[in-house]
Amino acid sequence: MRKNYTSNYKAEAALEVLREAESLGEIAGRLEAHPNMLSRWKSTAAKNLHTVFEDSKGESKLAHEAEKQELYAQIGELSSKLAWLKKKSGIGI
Repeated sequence: MRKNYTSNYKAEAALEVLREAESLGEIAGRLEAHPNMLSRWKSTAAKNLHTVFEDSKGESKLAHEAEKQELYAQIGELSSKLAWLKKKSGIGI
C-alpha cells in the first residue's frame, strides 16, 4: 500500500536530509521513508528554495496575475454559454 505524505512532512524530512546531521539511511529508518524518496524531496526543496525569498512583486505575482486573467476569461466564456443554453431551452432570463 502506498503512503501519502503531507507537504509539511516532506519539507521537514528534506530539512533533516539537508542538515546532514545523520546519514540518509538513518533518517530514512527513523522517518519510515525510502532513502530515494528522501533524496528526491531534498533535490526538490533545494531547487525551489529561491521561491521562499521572492519579492511579492516578483515572478510569482506575475504568474498569479496571468492565471487570474485566464480564469476570468473562462468565467466569461462559460457565462455566455450558459446564457445561450438558457435562451435556447426556454429557462429563465
